[in-house]
Amino acid sequence: MKLNKFFARLLPFLAMIAVLTISASAQRNRNRTVKPKPTPTPAVSVQDLKPGAEKVSIQIKNASKFLYNLGGVAKGIEDIDRAVIERKASREVADKNVKFKKDVIQSIRNLRAGMIALEIEFRTKPELRPFLVHIQGISDISATAEDQALAGQFYESGKTLLFVVEKLSDTLAAMPGK
Repeated sequence: MKLNKFFARLLPFLAMIAVLTISASAQRNRNRTVKPKPTPTPAVSVQDLKPGAEKVSIQIKNASKFLYNLGGVAKGIEDIDRAVIERKASREVADKNVKFKKDVIQSIRNLRAGMIALEIEFRTKPELRPFLVHIQGISDISATAEDQALAGQFYESGKTLLFVVEKLSDTLAAMPGK
């Protein structure tokens, strides 16, 4: 019965994984062109910063939704792992648990891809560069979370991703006119 409840709770999480996969794919499939170095521009307006602020906001939403779902899923994965070790779970349940783990890891990779793209944008766009100090390191923190998940430490991975959300929030707060 417990496992059926877990699977029922897992369905919305898997839907979230699909959404994040599509979102990350869209972020990675942009044309990469080398643009000539822009000439120095006068003061940056709030309108120039708005697209960057919107992208930060999107990543906060993506990470927050993922973390909300990860809490219950991580507990379920750990419970099933314990049941497998104690030989209280069937082979079928153990196999599904392996798939859930892979899906969570892939979702973390998708989140990380979005963080990398955002950090690169803040490095390369002159109007966003002043805020790089706030956002810098989110891709490294995301990589740590991915490593933790690969090691089976899903709960710890979620804690680490909270630091990413904090840095994103700090960045958004530092930007004028949000």
